[in-house]
Amino acid sequence: MEGSTEFRPVEAYTEYLRLLARLQLAPQLRAKLNPSDVVQQTVLQAHTHRDQFRGRTEDEWVGWLRTILTNVLTTALRAYGRKARDVGREWSIDANLEASASRIEQWLAAAQSSPSQRASRHEQLVRLAAALSQLPTDQREAVELHHLGGYTVAEVGEFMGRTRAAAMGLIFRGLQHLRELLGEEEGNGEQ
Repeated sequence: MEGSTEFRPVEAYTEYLRLLARLQLAPQLRAKLNPSDVVQQTVLQAHTHRDQFRGRTEDEWVGWLRTILTNVLTTALRAYGRKARDVGREWSIDANLEASASRIEQWLAAAQSSPSQRASRHEQLVRLAAALSQLPTDQREAVELHHLGGYTVAEVGEFMGRTRAAAMGLIFRGLQHLRELLGEEEGNGEQ
């Protein structure tokens, strides 16, 4: 793996990969296909094939991990005989995954361009994914569907079997909790 010694290990990106996997699986598919299992297979393949990585930057490293995740998801969804997202979307898994990754980066206001800013963006991705994983399940799902999946509040409510008002409350409380978690991490990092 050329130049990868300065990159974070695959395991540092497991929550980020799990987040992307959740965003690609319609809620009704998650009962059959666990995002954690998909990520475990992705990590295993990344370790098995790490000598095939030819990139030089951490952006390329993260992109390579997303490509492996895409392949694992495609294979798993074929095994279930389902189309990607199974909610009427006509994009391929690859396009969906890249769109999700892009929304996450935009949400982090990733207009950074210097090497240190890009490294900071990767750190923010890891921190955001870890913080999201600590939210209560309903709040996490609502925030992910709305802010990272691009769904309206009404669609979030429909997916989750909740009213629009209940979905809005979950999103609001989830964002408050997320800000607290991210604020605590920043405070702990400065000590």
